[in-house]
Parts: sequence; structure tokens; C-alpha cells
Amino acid sequence: MSGPDGSYRDGEASRSAAVDGAAMSAAITDDDADLDHGKASGERPASGPGGPRARRPRTRRSRTWRSRARRSRARRSRARRPRARSRRWLAVLLLLSALGIAIGVGWALFDSGLFAVRSVVVTGTRLVPESEVLAVADVQPGTPLIRVNTSRIAARVLTIRQVQGVRVSTSWPHRVVIAVRERTSALAVALPGGGFDLIDANGVIVQSAATRPAGLPIYTTTAAASSLRGDPDVAAAAAVLGELPAALRPMVTSVTVPGPDQVTLQLRSGVTVVWGGPDDAAAKAKELTILMQTHSRYYDVSSPATAVTN
Repeated sequence: MSGPDGSYRDGEASRSAAVDGAAMSAAITDDDADLDHGKASGERPASGPGGPRARRPRTRRSRTWRSRARRSRARRSRARRPRARSRRWLAVLLLLSALGIAIGVGWALFDSGLFAVRSVVVTGTRLVPESEVLAVADVQPGTPLIRVNTSRIAARVLTIRQVQGVRVSTSWPHRVVIAVRERTSALAVALPGGGFDLIDANGVIVQSAATRPAGLPIYTTTAAASSLRGDPDVAAAAAVLGELPAALRPMVTSVTVPGPDQVTLQLRSGVTVVWGGPDDAAAKAKELTILMQTHSRYYDVSSPATAVTN
């Protein structure tokens, strides 16, 4: 038979294959001999495509490690489950406890008598009877202290004419305190039928009196005292009296105010002092002290720079 390498017969090809097979057998025999030599000398055969036995021990160790890792994870998972359940139960227990405490506190504050009003204390009253303040405040005993509306109580107390300011506070566990600041009389307004209405700096009638109190000047006006509330002339007169030197104020018997900047004082000795407005009080007082050494009957210090005497 013809071929690329020449002509050959089938029998020759068989012989050639037999020869090749013998060579392969010899190679295998040599490899076995080398392997036996390696076992005898303690050497491991090199791993590679031709040495499948060299990979078996490593594969077995890998399988063993994976098995141990799975068993370790399973043990850890089983160990974590009781702890997780304990934490959940603890959280639920804490939540229920907090809820119970909140309900108990709410009941104690809003619905029980543990923190209810048992006493109402009024301080700062001199002109207004305490019983009147309590009646107007209208604080009901037994009301839970947390439900007491101090702003509304203060608004009610302020409707009393003689009260200028008030502060209402709660004092745990059972008390309400009402601190009153009463109005202070600044001027006296003569009444047509006799007597006087005493008014404060805002023109509010504080009280009535049969005689003029000592040290309280008369406010000269033709208007009724009940119409003077919020009058700027009254406010100017009270401001000027408040700025007078301590030695001069007791000498003032009456005040006339044609306008807020035209306050005029009448002294006990019959001297007239035109003070002007409430501004520059220190300069006016200093100038008046100097001018009064002349023993005149009329002084005008409404403008300290050009003070006039007569």
C-alpha cells in the first residue's frame, strides 16, 4: 500500500505498531521502577498530568476541612439561637415594663388623687382680701395638679382692680401658690362730695380714703377719677414725683399737668415749680436746689440750661 512516507504492507505496519507498543511497555516499566524507587527513598512523586495518585491525599484533606467547617458553623448557629431568643425575650420584657411604668405614672398624675390640689396659698395681698383672690381664682380642690391651668388662673386674678401683677405656680404634690403684686397709690383725686380716690401711675383707682394720706399729692383735675385710667398726664405726674429728690418730694402738696411735658408742682410753702416733662430729672433737681437758695416763689426748670426764677 502506498502512503505519504512510501509504500508499506499491512504486516509491516503491524510489526511497527508492535515495536511501538514494546517501547511504551518499556517506558511504563521504567516509570513504575522510578515510582518504586521514590517510595523506597521517601520521596513523593511530582504532581502533574501523569501523577493522579499525588493529588488524592490533598483532595481528602480538603474534604475533611470542609466537613469540619460545616460542623463548626452548625455548632455556632445552634449556640447563637438560645442567646438570640434570650435577647428577644429581654427586649420584650423591658418594653412591657416601660409601658407599665408609663401607664402607672399617667394614672397617678391624671386620674388618681395622689397629686391633686389640696391647698391654695395666696401671698402679697394687703388691700385685696385673700378670700376675694381665692374666689376669683376658682381653683377646685381635688383637681389633678398637672391639669391646673396657671395662665387662666392668673388672667382671672388680674381682673381684680387692685392687682397689678400675679404669678401662679404649682408646688408638688398638692399645692397651688398665687403670688399677687398690688397697685401702689401715687396721687390723690379729690371727690366732689368729700374724700379722695387714690390712683396709681396708670390712673387706676386703688382705694378710697376719707382724708388725703400724708406724702400723697393731690392730682388737680376736673375729670372723674374713674376716667383717668391710661391717662398720659397722670403717668407723667407720677414719673416726675418718682424722680424728685427725697428731700423735696414730701414738700409737694399738689400736681397740675396741662400737658405731659408741663408738669407743675405746688409746694407746701406756696412755691410753684414748673418741672416740665419727666426727662432730665437729675439736671433739673440739681438746678432747682441751686435756685431755691434765692427763696423765690416761682421756679421754672423745664429747660435746665435756661432755668427761670421769679
